[in-house]
Amino acid sequence: MRIAAVRSYIKKIKLTQPYTIAYSTFSDVEIVFFEIELNNGIVGYGTASPAEEVVGENSQQTFLNLQSDFVQNMVGRDICHFQSIIHESRLHFFHLPGTQAAIDLALHDAFCKFLHISVAQFYGIKQGALPTSITIGIKPLDETLEDAKKFESQGFKIIKLKMGLEVEEDIEKMLQLHAHFSNKIKIRVDPNQGYTLQDLKKFLKATSHTPVELIEQPLPVGKELDLLDDDIYRKAILMADESLQNAKSALDFSQAPQPFEVFNIKLMKCGGIISAMEIANIAQHGGIDLFWGCNDESVLSITAALHAAYACTNTKYIDLDGSFDLQDDVMKGGFVLKDGYMYINNQPGFGVELN
Repeated sequence: MRIAAVRSYIKKIKLTQPYTIAYSTFSDVEIVFFEIELNNGIVGYGTASPAEEVVGENSQQTFLNLQSDFVQNMVGRDICHFQSIIHESRLHFFHLPGTQAAIDLALHDAFCKFLHISVAQFYGIKQGALPTSITIGIKPLDETLEDAKKFESQGFKIIKLKMGLEVEEDIEKMLQLHAHFSNKIKIRVDPNQGYTLQDLKKFLKATSHTPVELIEQPLPVGKELDLLDDDIYRKAILMADESLQNAKSALDFSQAPQPFEVFNIKLMKCGGIISAMEIANIAQHGGIDLFWGCNDESVLSITAALHAAYACTNTKYIDLDGSFDLQDDVMKGGFVLKDGYMYINNQPGFGVELN
C-alpha cells in the first residue's frame, strides 16, 4: 500500500490557565499536525510541539520542514517501508526532533492502521496500565495546595511539583503538602535545572521525611557528575530530563558511575518512537528505569508516548498529562483516564481521530 498524499498544518491552542516552570511561563502552545494518507483512504496522524529552549527547534520550523520537497517525496512510497522512511528522515532532519517526531508518529499510525493493530501491539505490550502524575506549575503556596486537593478529588495518586525558582519556597511547599496529605499521594519534584548543588542539598535535608518519589533534572545540563556528591548520591531517586536527548546521551549516562537512576523519555525531545525505543533499550541494559514525560501536547502524541511506554519492560513511571490543559485539541480518543490510571483503547494505530 502506497502513500497517496501528505499534509501539514499548525494551530495555536490556548491553555486553560498559564503554566510556570523555572525558566518560563506559558499561556498557549503551537502544535503542528501532519497527515499521511494511503491509497486505500487510511490516514495516519502525527504531531509535534517541540520545546525550543531544550532542543533548539520551534513549531514554526517544524511546520516549514514538513512542507519541504523531502517530505512531499514520500508520496508514492510503500507504507510497509515505514521504518526506512523514518531512518531517512532522521538523517535529513538531523537534530530536529520535532520534525522527526511528526513524521515518525504519522508513519507508525498509518502502518499499524493498515495492519489493523495498535502501535503497542506491534511492539508487544509488556505493561499494564500505570498511574500518571498530574503537574502543578510554580505558583503561590495556597494555590498549590488548592490544586493538589482538586487533583486528589479527581482520583490522581501522584502530583508532580514544578520548582527551581526559590529553594526555601520549594521546601515549604513540600512540608505543607506532606502535612495536608501525609502518604495519601506521591510527590515528584522537577526543578527544571533551577538548583545549584547547595540548593539541592538543602532541599534534600529539609524534606528527608516527606514522600518525594523522585527528583527530575535538578542541576543544569553539564553539571550531571555533581550529582555523585556523597551528600546526594543514592539519597534520592534522580532523573535525567534535559540532559537526555538521544541514544548517545543515554549511552553516556548508562555507564558507571551513573548520576541518574531514571531516564525521562519525551517523544518531542528524542524525535519519535524509534528513537525512544533506542534509549529504552540502552537504559534496560544499564539497569535504568524509564519515566515517560511530555510537553504541552495533543492527545495524539500523548497517546503515542503511552503506547511506547507500555511496550517497554523497564517503564516504571509515566507523566503524560500534557493534553489535559489544552482548550481545543484537534484530536480526540487514544486513551481512557480512570482514577489517575491511563488505559490505551487498543484501536488500530494510536486509536485517535479528528475532534
